[in-house]
Amino acid sequence: MTMDVKQIYLDADAMLEGHFKLSSGNHSQYYLQSAKVLEDPKTAKLLADALADVIRNDGIEIDTVCAPALGGLIAGFALATALDKRSIFAERVNGEMQIRRGFEITPGEKVLICEDIITTGGSAMEAAKAIEALGGEVVGFAALANRGFCKRSGSPLERKPNCSLPENKPLFALADFDFEMYAPENCPLCADGSEAIKPGSRGN
Repeated sequence: MTMDVKQIYLDADAMLEGHFKLSSGNHSQYYLQSAKVLEDPKTAKLLADALADVIRNDGIEIDTVCAPALGGLIAGFALATALDKRSIFAERVNGEMQIRRGFEITPGEKVLICEDIITTGGSAMEAAKAIEALGGEVVGFAALANRGFCKRSGSPLERKPNCSLPENKPLFALADFDFEMYAPENCPLCADGSEAIKPGSRGN
């Protein structure tokens, strides 16, 4: 099944155009607000089912889906439901991702890290390190959409130098959103005199 993920984001008013400061600190003319897509349970299920099909077709073995809070929570739960796997999350405590709430990881447990959007993969890697610290094995990464910095399984786009995800583990996503991003000092939007806003879960 071919799915127009970009159109789904547009229909949900979830692909914003303006001048945005991303969680990485970089600036962009576009911002993907996945929470607007995932507020509709039917759409969340549709996307998660499609992503689960991509993952199943790969044949990767998974025991648990772990989402970095807050952004990945709904996507992670929806994907775990579609895969019929356990769903847990990592949360930031004093600036560090941790596994709390009584969640336990069995040594060797195969964990897929799921985000709503993968940009450079920084938060996903923080969650992965928290899993590995408890003896779990991170087998791959997943997201509804990929910002095009990391190499998505099945995509012709090449990995960019600022991708934080390991090259030896797959990234599963439904689409690439390959928007330009700029360091603040090289941002043409700033040069035009506009001010970047931060619409994400951190800072707003």
